[in-house]
Amino acid sequence: MSYRKFKADHLFTGTEMLGSNKVLITKTTGEIEEIIDEVEAGDNIEIFKGIITPGFINAHCHLELSHMKGLIAEKTGLVDFVYKVVKERHFAEDEILSAIETAESEMLKNGIVAVGDICNNLLTLPQKQKQNLAYYNFFEASGWIPSISQPRFERSLNFYNEFQTHNSQLTTHNSIVPHAPYSVSNELWNLITPYFKNKTVSIHNQETLFEDEFFIKGTGDLVRMYELMNIDNTHHQPSKRSSLQSYFTKLIAAEKIILVHNTFTKQQDIDHIKNDAQAFEKTYFCICINANKYIENALPPIDLFRNNKCNIVLGTDSLASNYSLSILDEMKTIQLNYPSISLTEILSWATLNGAKSLGMNNLGSFENGKKPGVVCLNWDSWDSKINGIKRII
Repeated sequence: MSYRKFKADHLFTGTEMLGSNKVLITKTTGEIEEIIDEVEAGDNIEIFKGIITPGFINAHCHLELSHMKGLIAEKTGLVDFVYKVVKERHFAEDEILSAIETAESEMLKNGIVAVGDICNNLLTLPQKQKQNLAYYNFFEASGWIPSISQPRFERSLNFYNEFQTHNSQLTTHNSIVPHAPYSVSNELWNLITPYFKNKTVSIHNQETLFEDEFFIKGTGDLVRMYELMNIDNTHHQPSKRSSLQSYFTKLIAAEKIILVHNTFTKQQDIDHIKNDAQAFEKTYFCICINANKYIENALPPIDLFRNNKCNIVLGTDSLASNYSLSILDEMKTIQLNYPSISLTEILSWATLNGAKSLGMNNLGSFENGKKPGVVCLNWDSWDSKINGIKRII
């Protein structure tokens, strides 16, 4: 059996940062063998400048929207952004497929090894069958009008079944999920919740300030969205509670829960989840900070999540709402806006936490037998910001 040996200024294991005296040993296949002291490692050590880390997990992405890069202006707010995505996403299929391939190549180049990807069609399936990256496919069900719940559910189920049929490697990493609390009727919720068992389920959560207002009072900018799209909203009865508190119990059957964006999540919402200790333990708060800035010009309350010891993971959202599909770029923006957070902590969100959220237990950390990928982050000194990346395995 042939082996490779890697050494850098620092070695991040997925949970802790080790010094330059440690050497990572892998099989040539990428499988982790062990981490040992340099004095015991012998010859032929590959030396890098920077931090060696497991490959990154992009816990939330819309690969199918990659052709929309630069088409929607920044800081429009969620309602106008969603309206433009719905109205302007239709391109020639060859253009969409080409953009998907290019975007996946970008993720590979930037050290990403697995993606939690939102699917509203089958256009990403040909690229995913190449198995360049590991994917957890979230087939999004949406339909606010109760009368369309059955056909909308069947549409998502058909996509789910197509992925199950055409790629055996994807069969364990597919789930039917709700798009957002303001786009899924109670009738549609009832149809999809039986499919949550033993699955990771994601949902766009509290991405805009008006989301809570809509559930508490039935007013706000989301009403304008329904009017723009000619969607009948007369059936809606405000719950007089926040968005998250109105729907969260519907997710309890899931094995893992990923709440995405959370830009306007409050302490009371976290307390609501904490009322069920098991639910809190399996809930992950996905931060897509560059998309939050792009759409709402707002930052997620990361310190709130940290103070409550929430599980945090990182995502990129789509190229319609971001300039790159790079977890490195997400980490750099977090460093810039939250300088007190250590790089060790941020890296744990980008690696092991992300792998756990997607149930991909072979990724995320340098533990014996895993194949998490090996990436090197370049830096000039310990106090400097991350400035580059090199994919090793």
